[in-house]
Amino acid sequence: MKTIKRYLRLYRILVSQFFKVILQSKVDFFMGLLGFFLTQIFGIVFLFLVFRQIPSLNGWTLEQLIFIYGFAQIPRGIDHLFTDNIWMVAWHTVVNGEFDRYMLRPMNVFFQIISEKLQPDAVGELLVGGILVGYSISKGVVTVDAFHVLMFVISILAGAVIYTAIKLFFASIAFWVKISGPFLQAAYEMADFAKYPTEIYAKGIRFVITWIIPFAFVAYLPARYFLAGGSSVAVIGIESGIAVVFWFIAYALFQKGLSVYESAGN
Repeated sequence: MKTIKRYLRLYRILVSQFFKVILQSKVDFFMGLLGFFLTQIFGIVFLFLVFRQIPSLNGWTLEQLIFIYGFAQIPRGIDHLFTDNIWMVAWHTVVNGEFDRYMLRPMNVFFQIISEKLQPDAVGELLVGGILVGYSISKGVVTVDAFHVLMFVISILAGAVIYTAIKLFFASIAFWVKISGPFLQAAYEMADFAKYPTEIYAKGIRFVITWIIPFAFVAYLPARYFLAGGSSVAVIGIESGIAVVFWFIAYALFQKGLSVYESAGN
């Protein structure tokens, strides 16, 4: 318990210091936030423009697709907000020897990485996701009751863990190849496939985004459960199981990477 309290206190201190730094340039901070939010809005506008011309896509209505798209943004936004600094491990922290500072401090290394930075841009994803989910509820395409709300929360948290686990797994490859950013970028961009019904893709793509890099379990598959007349609640259990398994695999690889880290120049 003391350890948990200590890390919570440290997290609060480190995050407050981060905000002090970024607020030194308030204009850049708010312009970046606005720019990211507008990017999300343009994606929604595109969705409306395309699907207003198409009554349904493989049997899915526009309102259902909007819910799937919005649902996909929420776990991604949570991951983006709290663990975005993992990208730095993949791109330059390892290869430049900057990772040394994490190894020297008497704290959990993963905790240091994620507490060093929050990503305020993620607020745009969370706002857009919340607005789209609210819109879908108002249209009556989503089942709403106490049990579904509980499953929604569990699914969102499990989805965020899957995002983080995938990111940590590919970032950890940097301990061996020094720069794993391209691998992480390629894997992470596959999440966009999960914003739409997987039935519209070829079997190979469906298999990859469902069982290899399981982004389908952070968006389309659990989202389908919440739609009126959707799939079985078992999909939320499977999603949670995948989150646990992938997290242990990713963290084990990360720990192995720490044992072989040799600083810059090796």
